[in-house]
Amino acid sequence: MFGGLRAKTMFKKILLVDDDKLVLNSTRRYLEGHGFSVAAADNGAEAVVMARDSKPDLVITDAEMKGLDGFTLCKVLKETDGFTQMPVIIISGRKISEEDILAGYNKGADDYILKPFSFPVLLAKLKAVMKRYEGVAAKTENIRKLGMVIDPAGRTVTIKNAVVNLTRKEFDLLMVLITEEGRLLGIPYLLETVWGYDPASYNDPHTVGVHVSSLRKKLGPEIGAHITSVTGHGYKFD
Repeated sequence: MFGGLRAKTMFKKILLVDDDKLVLNSTRRYLEGHGFSVAAADNGAEAVVMARDSKPDLVITDAEMKGLDGFTLCKVLKETDGFTQMPVIIISGRKISEEDILAGYNKGADDYILKPFSFPVLLAKLKAVMKRYEGVAAKTENIRKLGMVIDPAGRTVTIKNAVVNLTRKEFDLLMVLITEEGRLLGIPYLLETVWGYDPASYNDPHTVGVHVSSLRKKLGPEIGAHITSVTGHGYKFD
């Protein structure tokens, strides 16, 4: 692995998927130069087979590909036994709306990168995703709060024995709020911790607000009411 994460990170094997051979090969060389083991595929169907064979720790896929596109590939992998907890980063060559991004998150995507991108930005995104997953993986015991049972390892939430269908970002947001209970978490902090955004370049409170609103609805009014907002500052779990 790269830098100071070499000894402690568990993300060593990456599956890279892109139908642009130039992008595929240059990205592969860059990642291998930073200590990753990289398997590469130029289409979604091949990527599914390779994922089953190589069992990667993380997948980076282009969004727009003929046949099985990146969004569908993400959904297929997330619905496959053994891969439901595998992080997926989607790279898009076109500007996408927030609705598109939310739809992608609903299919299990962990983050987005827009082309053209720099390799240092890609590396930063990888580090952010790894940090979030390793933070959750370190919490092995179930969390019980207000009738909820949160399983960090399985990334599931149950209320009254019923599983709450949270997106990956909603789950990450809930984990941050729960583990920082009582603390007011600012918008920049949440965008950086949950989404991996650089607050200096992206600080849109709407992104957080949309996810908080959806999370409240899914948890129900009684539990959702404990996620409080302080206008212009952020959110906290009371």
